[in-house]
Amino acid sequence: MGTTEGVLQVFSGVAPRNLCSDPSSNALGLAYSFNSRLVSTKRSASKKIKIPVYASVQSSTPETCGVQGFGGSSYKDRRIDRLKFSSCRCQRAEGVGGTTTGNWFVDSADDLNPLNTMVNGPHVLNFDDVKQLKEEKTDSMSNGAPIASSTIHRANVDPIEEEAWDLLRESVVYYCGSPIGTIAANDPTSSNVLNYDQVFIRDFIPSGIAFLLKGEYDIVRNFILHTLQLQSWEKTMDCHSPGQGLMPASFKVRTVPLDGDDSATEEVLDPDFGEAAIGRVAPVDSGLWWIILLRAYGKISGDLSVQERIDVQTGIKMILKLCLADGFDMFPTLLVTDGSCMIDRRMGIHGHPLEIQALFYSALLSAREMLAPEDGSADLIRALNNRLVALSFHIREYYWIDLRKLNEIYRYKTEEYSYDAVNKFNIYPDQIPPWLVEWIPNRGGYLIGNLQPAHMDFRFFSLGNFWSIVSGLATVDQSHAILDLIEAKWADLVSDMPLKICYPALEGQEWQIITGSDPKNT
Repeated sequence: MGTTEGVLQVFSGVAPRNLCSDPSSNALGLAYSFNSRLVSTKRSASKKIKIPVYASVQSSTPETCGVQGFGGSSYKDRRIDRLKFSSCRCQRAEGVGGTTTGNWFVDSADDLNPLNTMVNGPHVLNFDDVKQLKEEKTDSMSNGAPIASSTIHRANVDPIEEEAWDLLRESVVYYCGSPIGTIAANDPTSSNVLNYDQVFIRDFIPSGIAFLLKGEYDIVRNFILHTLQLQSWEKTMDCHSPGQGLMPASFKVRTVPLDGDDSATEEVLDPDFGEAAIGRVAPVDSGLWWIILLRAYGKISGDLSVQERIDVQTGIKMILKLCLADGFDMFPTLLVTDGSCMIDRRMGIHGHPLEIQALFYSALLSAREMLAPEDGSADLIRALNNRLVALSFHIREYYWIDLRKLNEIYRYKTEEYSYDAVNKFNIYPDQIPPWLVEWIPNRGGYLIGNLQPAHMDFRFFSLGNFWSIVSGLATVDQSHAILDLIEAKWADLVSDMPLKICYPALEGQEWQIITGSDPKNT
């Protein structure tokens, strides 16, 4: 439950902020990661005092500030030197007893984020209170009552979650000594890794959100800035170059000999824009995910300096211009090829798949919040706002399906030629699949997977529907209806396995035709 609330905090703007507010600083950080522990001492029924206890901190230590800077961080025993601390508004007291002391932060127990053990409140605890706590601790220990600190914290950690974090950190990729992302798959039993040892933009998003909620911001910042550098690379396939602004599908850190010196090597980033990918799929969703992660990083870390950089602002504009470019399509939705998102395989989603539209809407909202107000952005922001209005209406009105809408489709007239036609897409009722009539509950509904002229894909796609809820693309009533449907059809959508990508699964000849008999897409 805590993890779910934390993820929603990232996108709703209520995520914990840094203790010291300096948004213009280039440094990020969490509350001092010197393998610190949190000691929670009950002071009253509603208040707890959180005291960071530092190991071997000498009196010569620089100013101690809970945030706005990089401390040292360890990924699987690999030490990473972070950026120097920037200025912070924390007051500093004189060192006492071989430790450097500053202000101590206190807040209610409810304001302590259970995911990253960061204190959210700005309240300050004076040094005298700390000294009093120290005396209370000494008295309690003299009476034989042990003080529980990190032991209690460790006892509350789910061993499965702890194992998951170990596996995630083992998948971290380093570039020039700094963490830059996580590989797509880490299977020691597989000898044929193909491109699964690369960092995929799409696949790093859940990892990045997890690191943000944990308070480990540097890996996300490195990922954002290094992938931005790859955006400007020249990419061609059969003498053709795509539009500017395209983000790579993935990249790999390679070690190559240094020019003119075979004995020396250097690390380089080798991006893949689809020219080497299986099936030569186009990474349409990479740029959308990048914008979303950039906004999430700014929200949860409080560091807005990254999104305010000139190169980052330029990168956002390039992605938007690529997505908002005029074309042949008459719809506000993005027209994409099959295999352009999700699993990079044919799934019969060519056209206007829901997942891309939900990401598109979310990226437009995020970009609107991050774009700097300047004369050169006025036309882009105007086009962005117009697209948001048209896109939200289009999805909410034409992609929605419930029992009432299903009955409407059954009564559709076809071959209507007029500006006020009810059946705008000329949908024939005969294409309604038999399983849908029996499956859809009386209470609930969802957004269909795709919509094109004379075609509605009635499959339920999980990511598209959930991201429509998170981003606000679906209305409040539609969001509740989607969750009602999942609850009513839990046995079909979840059962004993993780949530299905889509429902129902394709079978037989239909699977062969739509997926191209791809044995990996079963």
